[in-house]
Amino acid sequence: MLDINPRKIMSAAAGAAAVAAPVGALPLGQQRRELSPEAQKVAAEPIPAAYSPIVLAGFVRMFDAVLIAAIGIAIHLLYVFPTYGFEWYYLGANAGIAALAVIAFQAADVYDVHAFRTPVRQITRLGAAWTVVFLIAMSIAFFAKFEGMFSRVWLAGSYAVGFVALTGMRIVLAGVVRHWTQEGRLDRRAVVVGGGETGETLIEAIKVQHDTDVHVVGVFDDRGDERSPSTLAGRSKLGTVDDLVEFARRTRVDLVIFSLPISAEVRILQMLKKLWVLPVDIRLAAHSNKLRFRPRSYSYIGNVPVLDVFDKPITDWDVVMKWLFDKVVGSLILLAATPILAVTALAIKLDSRGPVFFKQKRYGFNNELIEVFKFRSMYVDQCDATASKLATRDDPRVTRVGRFIRKTSIDELPQLINVVIKGNLSLVGPRPHAVHAKAENRLYDEAVDGYFARHRVKPGITGWAQINGWRGETDTQEKIQRRVEHDLYYIENWSVLFDLYIMAKTPFALAKTENAY
Repeated sequence: MLDINPRKIMSAAAGAAAVAAPVGALPLGQQRRELSPEAQKVAAEPIPAAYSPIVLAGFVRMFDAVLIAAIGIAIHLLYVFPTYGFEWYYLGANAGIAALAVIAFQAADVYDVHAFRTPVRQITRLGAAWTVVFLIAMSIAFFAKFEGMFSRVWLAGSYAVGFVALTGMRIVLAGVVRHWTQEGRLDRRAVVVGGGETGETLIEAIKVQHDTDVHVVGVFDDRGDERSPSTLAGRSKLGTVDDLVEFARRTRVDLVIFSLPISAEVRILQMLKKLWVLPVDIRLAAHSNKLRFRPRSYSYIGNVPVLDVFDKPITDWDVVMKWLFDKVVGSLILLAATPILAVTALAIKLDSRGPVFFKQKRYGFNNELIEVFKFRSMYVDQCDATASKLATRDDPRVTRVGRFIRKTSIDELPQLINVVIKGNLSLVGPRPHAVHAKAENRLYDEAVDGYFARHRVKPGITGWAQINGWRGETDTQEKIQRRVEHDLYYIENWSVLFDLYIMAKTPFALAKTENAY
């Protein structure tokens, strides 16, 4: 069985990198690999932001529940209330019918994105499920001897108006989903790794499925055209696996599918050593393998069986939860920290000439360059925007105010602007590093194999490494190695509770200033 342990891949990458990298070559993070004209053309196409079908279905469920409850309350207020006054048990009945309706609609399979595109078929299923809901509700009322408590006009009105409203909503939803589908917002952009007959068979199997959300944009293969043709099933070969890493950083790639047989373990591992640093789902197609596992061992892309290799971290509802956490908690912290920000800005102005803020290019999500805000802590003519030389103890470049705000990490507070307003940082995540930061005179990605895997999620102001003592100067390879190990642990084990724990521990970690200069 294929061993795809991330630690094995990370440790084994050292040998491959040493063989593959020529002397004097720029590290992966510093170079801009030249893509083929065809790959550049595909990467340059404007791609809108993707919407999660799972989150979309979740919002439709919530909207259905609110709409049904609101209709019941409205009919109660318009008809029942003027005659009998406000009856509290109607609220319970509304909530029960709304919850039962969502369960029934789920059982009728009307919360699938493909169903959203076909309103006629969906409305038929919805109408049947809606009728069953009211039959169940009336049966419960009859056997519990509650039928005399509820107005027949309220029941009939809730059923009729509810069906009309739900039908109208589905028609509108179908138009919106079709528009998003045409824009590609609900598609998963996929690339196939491995050409030849198996790659062509895989692409054809995906293309014939009309209800799939997978859109194959190209093929990548390390083999030459004599063994892997330049075009497979209408999709161009865009380059090698090394080109795929650069390609995925220039355009949106959601899914990587290996068309290689499981028996090609060595080739697959060599490719995974390069690809696992990307924030994508990686799957191994099993459509052509003679070795068959139990059905539960597979997931499916349409009807194509695949084995899950890596999952993109923090997806679907996790993205929503982390976004809400950053915006809500970040805004509260920014508001509470406003007096400290004002006093610090005044102190910097009085201490030395130059701007209050210092902007620095750092690595963000998927290795993108982002501009991070900090309070200026060095003399303006000695600021090091690229961090080619890290600050050390008693560094002459650091101002008097700078020494204090660096030790207390107050200089990092303006990064709340990145979290709340710009949205390119999270409150919690791997710390963003400057582009030329070094450990023992080696760039970080040269010192640590698999370094860029920490960029599979959005960077943060604080993180798991920082509260475990790996904060401040990274003058040795061990320090940056341990940081990366903690960052990868955080990525693999993320949860909102984990973020809350890190936030709660951060003030105590800031009290330890021995490594902060």
